[in-house]
Amino acid sequence: MNSFYPKIIKQQQQNLPFVMYCKPNSEKVVGFLQHNDDSYNVIDFSESGFVFSSFDGNHNYLIPENKSQMISFIHDKKEIDEIEKEYNIPNQIEKINFEVLVSKGILAIKNGDFKKVVLSRKETIDLANFDLIATFEKMLQSYPATFVYCFYHPKVGAWLGATPEQLVKVEDTVFKTMALAGTQKNTGYQNVVWHDKEKEEQQFVTDYIVAELKEISTELLVSKPYSVQAGSIWHVKTDISGHLNRSTGLKKVIDLLHPTPAVCGLPKAQSKAFILENENYNRSFYTGFLGELNVVQDSKKASSDLFVNLRCMEIESAATQIKANLFMGCGITKDSIPEKEWEESVNKSVTMKKVLDSNF
Repeated sequence: MNSFYPKIIKQQQQNLPFVMYCKPNSEKVVGFLQHNDDSYNVIDFSESGFVFSSFDGNHNYLIPENKSQMISFIHDKKEIDEIEKEYNIPNQIEKINFEVLVSKGILAIKNGDFKKVVLSRKETIDLANFDLIATFEKMLQSYPATFVYCFYHPKVGAWLGATPEQLVKVEDTVFKTMALAGTQKNTGYQNVVWHDKEKEEQQFVTDYIVAELKEISTELLVSKPYSVQAGSIWHVKTDISGHLNRSTGLKKVIDLLHPTPAVCGLPKAQSKAFILENENYNRSFYTGFLGELNVVQDSKKASSDLFVNLRCMEIESAATQIKANLFMGCGITKDSIPEKEWEESVNKSVTMKKVLDSNF
């Protein structure tokens, strides 16, 4: 066994902050092991390290590069046999509550309050036991095309996820981002057919990002939409890239993009206000963002590689009781059907339930 995981285990036993992660389609797992248990915050995004930011933007935790040991190893990819399994569906009350929330969102759209809103729910699962390393390893093997991570800080708790959505990657003035929206369950067919509701949802996200970035960049390139698979879910994706103006800093880019219409809605201010008023729970770091901030790695240049915190879970430990909080969101437009959105949220919950199988 390599020395990577023993160092992570020791860090956890000492109650010290750490993060371990693997970028999409990479075999390199990287870790930041903070030397103390202090709480550091990102102020202007000129800092260097690993950032973990909340949905509302009020918390921007940092594991600083200059106060951490950086470790890495190459993990072995293994073929995993996908076994179809039926998971427990949340009770009828949760279903009704979510469908009422969605109906309220649709009504607000039809009343002209906003064009789109992303509404979410939290599902809590009791775990008989929990092995952090084994769960992280299972995510690595199950979702190689996503950003897989495990973040721990004694003042924040433990979060794990496998997110398919990049917020932005910036190296010097070159940037890459994406518009990701639309969801349907994988049925085994490669030819995915998208309906008007998903196409409209995806176009909202693309148009918003392009309009915002046009003000601060040049040579903007926008791909045609195409289908991508993330675990058992299909999405519509558009690649967007270009060159930032020399006067534009990373903070400005993040302020423009986060939260994107893919996790919040459009217009941003109105849909965000609706979410905060009506979801009736605190998203915390779900639909926030995380990743490398001004870190020098293989290219020998400082770069930032940030991802939206989707398909994630929060692990709560109290005495002998361990719980996993799962988070699922759905993009709501005027054509949404509450029952279908509920089914979509149930399908999305499978992403994390699969890696928790042995912990139930």
